[in-house]
Amino acid sequence: MHIPTSPTTYIDVLPFDDALAEGLCPHPDYDVAKWLYVPNRYDEYRYILGTRGIKPVICIGINPSTAAPDNLDPTLKSAQRIALANGYDSFLMFNVYAQRATRPDDMEKERNEWLHNENMKAFRYLLSIAGERPAVWAAWGSIIEKRGYLADCVREMLEIGQAFSAEWYHAGPLSVKGHPHHPLYLKSNTPLEMFDTVAYLEGLAVLQK
Repeated sequence: MHIPTSPTTYIDVLPFDDALAEGLCPHPDYDVAKWLYVPNRYDEYRYILGTRGIKPVICIGINPSTAAPDNLDPTLKSAQRIALANGYDSFLMFNVYAQRATRPDDMEKERNEWLHNENMKAFRYLLSIAGERPAVWAAWGSIIEKRGYLADCVREMLEIGQAFSAEWYHAGPLSVKGHPHHPLYLKSNTPLEMFDTVAYLEGLAVLQK
């Protein structure tokens, strides 16, 4: 379990570009030809964790937990199985917010604007390397309601996705409030279905009133 040691404003956080540069360099603990891990060490935050391939799907959760290369947690194992079963050769795990916290209740109450902006740079990078029409799998579940700022993060991500002609998907049934299903406990052959982001944004607006 990962419990944050402090708010992210009190720790040293690498800018995404610097963390990416390090993540592309050879590493003694894992194969960089197989894994993309940014930053390339276990820390209080994580921008990206995933496998390399020609046809990736970008899977989006709420926030990172304990996973690392060759040591995936149950959620990422499930996400990888579903990605492969849907015809993708790799998956890239990204999160609405970059702070590590196994329990969403431990996430910081206020959004660190600097960390958020760097996280959005990471999202743009993933979209840029994921093909002409990047496949993005919304998988954050109802946990998005844990913090008010998470919905704003998602709204910005959907806008960024439009600029890259991203195609959005979900797996499993949507919640009563329209949230996409979390990957954990889904069957490995669960199909990815088109996600109506316009309707979802309308639902988010109602929830935030």
